[in-house]
Amino acid sequence: MLRSPLALAIVLLPCATPAEEIAPESLDALKSPYLVGTSGRSLEPRSQATAATSVFTRADIARLKVKSLPDLLARVPGMSVQQTGGRGSPTALYLRGTNPSQVLVLLDGMRIGQLSNGLARLQYLNMQQVERVEVTRGARSSLYGGNAMGGVIQVFTRRGKAGLDPRFDFSLGDGDDSENSLGLAGGDANTRYDLGMSLVELRQDRSDDRDGANTDKDAYRNRGLNLSLEHRFAETWRAGLNLLDQRGKSELDGDSGAFPDQPRDRFALSSTSAFLQVDPSPLWSSRLEAGHSEDKSRVDTVYNYFTTFEEYASYRDSLLWQNTLHLDAANQLLLGAEWTEERLRANVPLEERERRNQAWFVQHRYRAAPFGTELGLRHDQDRQFGNEDSINAALDIDLPAQTQLVLSYAEGFRTPTFLELYVPKEFFPSGNPDLQPERSRTWEAQLRGNHLGTDWSLGVYRTDIRDLITDVETFDPDYVRTWRNVGRARINGLDISLSRVLLGWTTRLSAGFVDPRDRETGHTLPGRSRRNLALDMDRRFGEYSFGFSWLGVSSRYQDADNTVHSPGYGRLDIRAGWDLLEGLKVETRVENLGDNRYLEKRYADQSGFSSSPYGDALPYENNDVYIDDPTYEARGGYRDAGRRVVVSLKWSPQF
Repeated sequence: MLRSPLALAIVLLPCATPAEEIAPESLDALKSPYLVGTSGRSLEPRSQATAATSVFTRADIARLKVKSLPDLLARVPGMSVQQTGGRGSPTALYLRGTNPSQVLVLLDGMRIGQLSNGLARLQYLNMQQVERVEVTRGARSSLYGGNAMGGVIQVFTRRGKAGLDPRFDFSLGDGDDSENSLGLAGGDANTRYDLGMSLVELRQDRSDDRDGANTDKDAYRNRGLNLSLEHRFAETWRAGLNLLDQRGKSELDGDSGAFPDQPRDRFALSSTSAFLQVDPSPLWSSRLEAGHSEDKSRVDTVYNYFTTFEEYASYRDSLLWQNTLHLDAANQLLLGAEWTEERLRANVPLEERERRNQAWFVQHRYRAAPFGTELGLRHDQDRQFGNEDSINAALDIDLPAQTQLVLSYAEGFRTPTFLELYVPKEFFPSGNPDLQPERSRTWEAQLRGNHLGTDWSLGVYRTDIRDLITDVETFDPDYVRTWRNVGRARINGLDISLSRVLLGWTTRLSAGFVDPRDRETGHTLPGRSRRNLALDMDRRFGEYSFGFSWLGVSSRYQDADNTVHSPGYGRLDIRAGWDLLEGLKVETRVENLGDNRYLEKRYADQSGFSSSPYGDALPYENNDVYIDDPTYEARGGYRDAGRRVVVSLKWSPQF
């Protein structure tokens, strides 16, 4: 299904137009597509980063007109996105075949996510508040510690720029759907600020109509606020503050036991981070960061005959001190120390509700033609499981004709969640306080370059994961199932990225091929699509703009035994814009032009026990009625809503 579009896109890709470079120390550095800050934990030219990284700037987000982070992240090579409903529904992100909980998510440098299940709810972040998204593919635990096994996703909130830049965006979709935002950004040579607000109200139905409880449309309401302030007090020091708050309600058509249910999530996500950066000398830069994040959720689940609720509140506090030393023109040393405290409040009785982690890390970089090296080490000391060491090493070699070869090795680990550790035996499966972290090793070879104006990269990798936390049966009558470190997996993959400009068409192509295997059974790991491809093409015609996106996703298995699968699909979106006046434009987009109501996930958990659609453990409840039913395939699941038209009016004058 993916071969023909891939071949066509490679043939069509054209010459790129270089953009103005921005220095890493500039207040506008986060607006540059040629700089990355996540792969090496400091801003550096993208061509010098040893880890494969996908970058989406604010200009990319505006051009593609995407309205959710999962839609944007589906363009990352090797990223498999699975949603259980429409906007705001629980979303699983499988990066390079790893589990969603094995991917670290940062918001302005601050860890976010639920401590109960280890998942970051990126589906609740409004795109109008996002300045930039970076996705580093591959383990980075040697810099970031736990959960950075499959990679790191970092979201940066809106930043200001010199001048005065008010903005207003009013969008209407099919039915009563609306998305509105307004903001004010600006600054001068030493100050940048941005203040924005957003409101999203949707009514949608992305599940098969089975019973009366699931035939209605589900509401989604999200209110957002962001604030960014940065000031350069002198040439040698500056400080900044970033704040994001998202809260609202999301309804979902669920599937549990013999009856359909209707979960309603009242959510509140917030993150606050501040930094102080001092440059005592041209060879030494010191940065101090402090942050606090919260993720609160109350899920009321209405069954046919009764109502239950789950309530979780996750709190994180962190402090980071990081120093960059330029030893000479070729050698750089990164030194850092980090402290984190995590607390979970829940209506579930837990033996422990908080934990602390202290860590230090060091990384050395050498770069001088014709090669460079990187060697890093991090030591984590966790109060729950003890010490954990992670290393990474890389060698990059300059080849002829503007080509570079990067060979790397990296280790990763994931810490057990509070529910995996401490949930009582009345829950299914029960917690196990003796769990150890999951651990991984990744080997990778990248080949990248720029030929005839084409930026391209090709990467092959292998990831071995051991001590996977898996639910197993026990012979203890008081513990029917519990969590153990017994699983093993091997993931082989290939990433492809290309970007060019053809006759004025801005073109971007990404493709990922993943083979994630359970080493015990040889089966494909569930939930992942083994192939994904995304093609974006956009062009301006004077005051008009036009573009389209094509997404291809292969089939995926829903169960560990590989007996139930969801078929692959292709999707085409188109978009257009018209500049009415300077700063005033009308835009329209048609999502899923072919009106393909493809299946994203089938109903019911295939593991034989029930779990909340929000990923948390529930009192056990047998789902075998669905697994053993020969008509299971006909019961359907979560589907795309089909064709949807959205019209937007945008006002953003430049002063």
